[in-house]
Amino acid sequence: MLLGWQGGDPDTSAGGEGRKSRRRSWYGLAVARAFCRRCLRPAVACHCPHLVAVESRTRVVFLQHPRERRVPVSTCRMAHLSLPNSELRVGLQFDGDPHVEALAGRPGTAVLFPGDGATDISRLEPPPETLIVIDGTWVQARKVLERNAVLRRLPRVGLRPERPGNYRIRREPAAHCLSTIEAVVEVLGELEGEPARFQPILRAFDAMVEAQLAHAASGSPQRRKRRRQRERRPPVSKELVSRWPDLVAVYAEANAHAAGSAASGPAELVQLVATRLASGARFEVFIAPRRQLAEGTPFHLAVPASRLLAGEDIGSAMARWASFVRPADLLCTWGSYPLDLLRAEGAPEREALDVRLAVARRLSRRTGGVEQAASLLAGGMSASSSQAGPRPPAARAAPPNDTRAAGRDVLWAAGRAGRRIAALEDVLRALAAEAAAQPTAGQAAPVSTPWNARQKRLA
Repeated sequence: MLLGWQGGDPDTSAGGEGRKSRRRSWYGLAVARAFCRRCLRPAVACHCPHLVAVESRTRVVFLQHPRERRVPVSTCRMAHLSLPNSELRVGLQFDGDPHVEALAGRPGTAVLFPGDGATDISRLEPPPETLIVIDGTWVQARKVLERNAVLRRLPRVGLRPERPGNYRIRREPAAHCLSTIEAVVEVLGELEGEPARFQPILRAFDAMVEAQLAHAASGSPQRRKRRRQRERRPPVSKELVSRWPDLVAVYAEANAHAAGSAASGPAELVQLVATRLASGARFEVFIAPRRQLAEGTPFHLAVPASRLLAGEDIGSAMARWASFVRPADLLCTWGSYPLDLLRAEGAPEREALDVRLAVARRLSRRTGGVEQAASLLAGGMSASSSQAGPRPPAARAAPPNDTRAAGRDVLWAAGRAGRRIAALEDVLRALAAEAAAQPTAGQAAPVSTPWNARQKRLA
């Protein structure tokens, strides 16, 4: 499970509502929210109990628009999890992607995209061995098709649905339009001549639709319309103190090409750093790029190209990482990007905490990067440290041989990652120290702190 924060869902749509939602809920109760790392949904709305895996002769390759990945009621991942003979790739540009180019070069590959020039699936002979499905709104899917010559060269197939779709929780351009999972079920049933065999895949989809409609009918207010709670700011989670021995700060860097370049494709992990806060144990590895090194990568990472190119192979690097982490560890990251990079390399899912959302609640504002957040927390806490009580030894102590803690500006990790992992450590220590210093039941709260004074003005 990934621990997120209620009102600050890391998978919120990029269209703007997510940002409004977070601003309006920063004054609310900071409650840990568990997410399923398989279906990427909140645990209370997890699809996994309803998923039914169905084998297919046809290989299905989902190409998902990046914005569609953030839509909570998107059905692409649900379809992918229901089809063992499928894969899911996210992006806008696939020209030059070796894997997609190889798929497109095989005979028997087609792309599902209705419209002019598409052959009805019922008249397709022979049936394709590999079916590429573009996932997104109609506008997004058309953009993906138009921007990728590798997809435009493929034969296109369409379908005529036997009945209207059940996607009643999302507006469709026309009554005959289907969701991605409905379209795939319809097409596979036609291609393989067994429509009934693929129908169980829709159980998870139907359950999601009914759950969304029931929630809407219950009268529960939408998140973006929730009024601000004007209560005293809740304490930072005590979990940072109780689980201090398990906290591992993690930061990762990637080799990412500009969209539209010849070598564009998914970002790949090239540097991984981590610190175990309690013991000071550290981990750093450079991983040789599997594709051409992007021209701007050494500059942005502040690491020489020669050092990146001389990195370890991905297999040995992931084996070292697996030896460093423990089953009970709580991975603390600034945003979800490090976890996305690790997941793409096949690293096992682990419990994680997005520290950026915790800091946003603590400061009741957007924080910018992790280095800015560390400065803001240091400035805000110094004024109240005399009243907040002493820091706990575990949160105060610096890792062994930490020259930064001794006052010298020397970083233990190379490049930009060195600055940011150090800032992430500072942020975690500041949050844990504040949480440990908060009064327990029966103790009097501080009479006046900068937060109390500000809260009076907000009220």
